[in-house]
Amino acid sequence: MKLNSPLQVYKYLPKINCGKCGEKTCMAFASRLVDRSKKIEDCQILLQDREKFLQLAELLAPEIREITAGVGDRKVRIGGDDVLHRHQLTFFNPTVLAYDVWDTMEEVALIERVKKISEFKKFYVGDYLKLDMIAVRSTRESAAKFKSCVEKVIGVSTLPVMLCSFDPTVLKAGLEVCADKKPVLYAATKDNWEQVSKLALEYRVPVVLFSEGNLDSLKTLAVTFNRLGINDIILDPGTYPEGAQLKATFENFIKLRRAGIKESQKEIAYPIMAAPITAWMIDNDPTRTSYLEAALASIFMIKYADIMLLHSIEPHALLSEVYTRETMYTDPRTPLKVDAGIYKIGNPTKDSPVIATSNFALTYYTVESDLSSGRIDCYLASVNTDGIGVEAAVAGRQFTAARIKETFDEAGFDFKEKTSHNTIILPGLAARLQGDLEDVMGIKVLIGPVDSNQIPGWMDKNWL
Repeated sequence: MKLNSPLQVYKYLPKINCGKCGEKTCMAFASRLVDRSKKIEDCQILLQDREKFLQLAELLAPEIREITAGVGDRKVRIGGDDVLHRHQLTFFNPTVLAYDVWDTMEEVALIERVKKISEFKKFYVGDYLKLDMIAVRSTRESAAKFKSCVEKVIGVSTLPVMLCSFDPTVLKAGLEVCADKKPVLYAATKDNWEQVSKLALEYRVPVVLFSEGNLDSLKTLAVTFNRLGINDIILDPGTYPEGAQLKATFENFIKLRRAGIKESQKEIAYPIMAAPITAWMIDNDPTRTSYLEAALASIFMIKYADIMLLHSIEPHALLSEVYTRETMYTDPRTPLKVDAGIYKIGNPTKDSPVIATSNFALTYYTVESDLSSGRIDCYLASVNTDGIGVEAAVAGRQFTAARIKETFDEAGFDFKEKTSHNTIILPGLAARLQGDLEDVMGIKVLIGPVDSNQIPGWMDKNWL
C-alpha cells in the first residue's frame, strides 16, 4: 500500500536529523518525499541500508508505473501519476506527444518532417514548449524498408522513437538499428504477443499493449507480460474518433485510470496511450481533420493519456496541443513566477521609464512581450507577489508599496542615480497604491493602463 502520510514515511527514515538531504529534519524530508519534491536517494544514510531503502522505494512508488523512453537530454518519462484529479496533488510527467512519419515517404520529405518535429519550440511563460517523440509507422510491412526509415530518422533527430507495426519481424528490424536509443514498441496484441514479448525482453524496451475496445483482453495481456518479467508497459485501449465509440473510448480511459489508482489493480496500473491520429481514418479534409485531431488530443490529455500518437504538424494543431498540455501539467501547489528584481528591456537610459508589475510569470512575460514589441526601452520591476497577478495581489496585499520598495532596495536600484525623472509607472489595477508608494519611496508615481498592450499608446500621451 502506498504511503501518503509524512508520519508513515518517517518510520522508515534514520530519525537523526543530519541535514545531508538538504532538509533540517527527517520529518521535513518525509514531507518532501510524499509530495515528490525530494527523492529517496537524497538520504545518504538510508542508502546504506539497502533492504530498508528498497522497501521504502516500493511503498513510495507512484500508483501508475512510471517508465522511460529514449536516452540523453530528450529522454521522456511516461506515467507516474498518483491522483485522478490535479487539485488532489498535481499531475506529473506531461503527456508525451509523438508525431508520425512513415516508411513510404520520400527521403527529402521524411527528413524535412523529422526536422520540423524535432526543432519545433514555442516560448511560453519563461520556457520553450517542445514535442517529444517521433513515431515511425510501417505502412508496407517491409522489414528492410522500415529499417531504412528508422535509420534515417535517428540519423537526424535525437528524439525518442516509437516503432509502429503489428508485425514482429518489422519491429525487430527497427530494433536492430535503434535498440540503444530505448524506443517504444507498438504494439503487442492477442495475435502477436508471444513474439513481441520476446523482443521486449531481448532488447529491454518499453512495449505498448493494444486491444481495441476490450479492457478484459487488455488486462489479460498486461498480466501475461508482467508474469514474463516485462514491467515497462503502456496500455492502448483503442481510440475511436467519433460518435458512441468515442464516448466508449473516453469511458475506457477513466475505467483504466480509476482501476489503477482508486481500486489498486496493480496489474493494469500502467500508463495509457491515446491515438488521436485515428481522426484521419474518417475524414480526408486536412484542415478539418487536423482540428478534430487536436480536439481529441485535448480530450484525452484531460482524461488520462500519458502518451499519444498524432499526425498533423500544422501550427494551429501543435499550438493547441502544447498549450493544453502546459495548462494541464502546471503544478497547482506552486504558482508560476519569475524571480523578483529589476530587468532591462532593450537598452534603457536615464530618461527611460521604470515600470512595475507582479512576478506572476504569465503577467510578467505578457508585459515584457508588449514592451519589447512596442520597442520601449525601460526598466521592468518584477515585484514579489508570491506569483499572484496584479489585481488579486493588490486585493490580497501581496502587491504593496512596501514590497515594491523592497524590490528596488534588494536590487540596489537608486532612482536618483539610474533615472533623470525619479518616476515609476504602476499598472492601472494598482492605482490605489499611488499615494502610499509616493510616501514610502519619495518618488513620483504615474498610473499606467490596465492592459499592457496599451502601454505604447499611453507612453505617447503621458510620458515625460
